[in-house]
Amino acid sequence: MTADRDSSELLRVIVRRPTKAVAEQIYQFAEQICDWDSLLGLADEHRVLPMLYLRLQDVNPPIPLDMQERLRVGYHRNMFHNLANAAELIRVLESFQHEMIPAMPFKGIVLGASAYQDLTRRPAGDIDLIIHHRHLGKATSLIKERGYELKTQTQGDGTPFEDCYEYHFERQTDGMVLEIRWRLVLTQPRFRRNLGMDWVWPLRRTVMVAGAEVPDMSPEITLLTLCMHGSKHVWCRLIWICDVAQLLASSPGLDWNEVVREAGKTGLWRSLALGVLLAHRFADAEVPQAVLRRFESDATVRKLTQYIVENLFDAPGSAPEGGVPYYVKLLGFRDRVRMVMSFDYLRPNEHDRAVLPLRGPLSPLYYLIRPFRLFRDRTPR
Repeated sequence: MTADRDSSELLRVIVRRPTKAVAEQIYQFAEQICDWDSLLGLADEHRVLPMLYLRLQDVNPPIPLDMQERLRVGYHRNMFHNLANAAELIRVLESFQHEMIPAMPFKGIVLGASAYQDLTRRPAGDIDLIIHHRHLGKATSLIKERGYELKTQTQGDGTPFEDCYEYHFERQTDGMVLEIRWRLVLTQPRFRRNLGMDWVWPLRRTVMVAGAEVPDMSPEITLLTLCMHGSKHVWCRLIWICDVAQLLASSPGLDWNEVVREAGKTGLWRSLALGVLLAHRFADAEVPQAVLRRFESDATVRKLTQYIVENLFDAPGSAPEGGVPYYVKLLGFRDRVRMVMSFDYLRPNEHDRAVLPLRGPLSPLYYLIRPFRLFRDRTPR
């Protein structure tokens, strides 16, 4: 949807760190809202309706009665949905534990409980779990026993396709959605890193969710996962930027040296830098000055940050135009080399053959021509 200026300005200010000055700004911007339907629609699109409701409650600006009711109903609907998700998550984890299947929940209600200290403050669409691939068959059976249907297409023998990294389940009786993954991905699957349970499980902690203790990623791994997810989707929702800011606020003992080191090792350095700079710009996230300077010294990250700041509400999910695709800009040097050298990337296709028909012994020259053809196609004219 097209964002009107008053709505986008109010959403920008509600995600900032609470201060007296920010409260006054929220009141002033709320007074200027003429199209409350547009505001609520934009807040819902960016998944910050609960936050909008709570921040407006704090400052109590004049709001039309029907909009007050819509905000209240929306907040309580989200609260009930999250509590239902929490109860289901606990039951699924118990069934997995009984069969000795380790599972790591992430995003959603677990993030709400750990980073926001309140699982009702953040919308949670579905239940996300990471497991070892070797447990996929048994985990699938247990989930189906709970009334879920597997919606992900599989091969004839029932196993996932090579580039598949998650199973999507839905339960028709109550609309519950659950996804299990065995690998986290940054961008396109062919450039993937094998980040899964071996990455998230060893440094796990626990968090209380609806009175039960459940596994939770360490703050350092959570930060990298949030930045990976937001960067994958070009930070098209404000809530993903808020997630990073809330995590930083709730983790004063975060080991920045470890985060930066792990980001470099896993190819997530630019994703981390982009997410942290966005959280700092939008939500006043407190970041050590040395870390900020290091992230801001990267010209590519600096330009991407500025573009998203300027276009989040008017063109969410868009990326700057130019000769290098967005997902390539996020990759470090070693990953770019790996991408260029990958067989799939260099394999000639019909576009290369259309540019220059080669036959017989000249056909191998396509592998030399293809990089130049791709560069030409990516370069603005």
